[in-house]
Order: sequence, then C-alpha cells, then structure tokens
Amino acid sequence: MPRLTTTPVTEATGQAAQLFAAIKSAVGMVPNAYAGIGSLSPVALESALHLDGALRKSSLSAQEIEAIKLAVSEKAGCDYCLAAHSLMGKKVGLSAQAIQGVRHGQASGDDKLDVLADFARLLVGTSGTVEADVVERVRAHYSDAQIVDTLLAVTAITFTNLFNRVNDTVLDFPPAP
Repeated sequence: MPRLTTTPVTEATGQAAQLFAAIKSAVGMVPNAYAGIGSLSPVALESALHLDGALRKSSLSAQEIEAIKLAVSEKAGCDYCLAAHSLMGKKVGLSAQAIQGVRHGQASGDDKLDVLADFARLLVGTSGTVEADVVERVRAHYSDAQIVDTLLAVTAITFTNLFNRVNDTVLDFPPAP
C-alpha cells in the first residue's frame, strides 16, 4: 500500500495531467511510480523523464542502460524497479540469463555487460574515491564518455529506487523473477 498520498491520474490537472497524457500516449499506461511522483511533484517527474530521454541519446545502448538499472535496483532492493526493468530488459533483448546475471553479479553471457553492472553496483554500494584499477577495468571495455553516461544512468535509477522504497509503490508489472 502506498505510503504517500497521491492524486489519481484521472484527477490530475495542470503540468501533472500533461505529463501523464504524454506517458500514456507513449506507453499505453501511466506506471504507478510515475503516477506517484507526478502527482506529488510534476517537476520531479519531468526531470526524471528528461534524464531518461537524455540516456536514450547517450553513448550507451538500451541493453547497457537496462543492465545498469537492474544492477542498481537489485543493490537498492527496489522491487518495483526490478519488476519494471526486468520487463524493459526483455524488451530490449536481454536474455533471462543476462537479466539474472547483471542483477546478482553473476555471468550474464556478456563480459562487457558484467563489467558495467559490477561498476554500477560498486558505485552505489561504496563511498569515497573509486579505486584507479576499477576505473581502468571499466575503461578496458568502455570509453570515458560511456563511463560518464553510466553515472547518469545510476543517477536516474537511484531517484526512482528511492521514491519507490519510500512510497512502497504497488507493482503494476509482473514481479521480477
């Protein structure tokens, strides 16, 4: 049961209503996470959508973005984002093995994705300066621009992870396996 008091999508007005209409037009529904965020802070929802839009234009592939989001969501323990991004991962061509691997730090069948997922998990699971050897391990597979875009992906998913953990957002996707 959600913890934050939100307005139903059908009762939204102003900027929230405009954002919800655009989301519904694009994906056929307004996911509960977006409904909650937009109902309480249209500015926050608009910012999250802009971040995701920027990621789609970034140097990372859709599979790489989903791998990052899955790794971070697993580390954060966000069941909502795990469900949503397991579904999205399938849609962008990640296999069930790859989804499980990037979530749990196991072999995904793609060494490059494994390095990226490990890096994302390390970023959200530690503090302080990242060791030089870790950065070099990532640079063996990814450009410096891709590393920066990875940071953007971590930032984007961290916001929705935090919202869903605070709100206890009700799943409207099949639970992650």
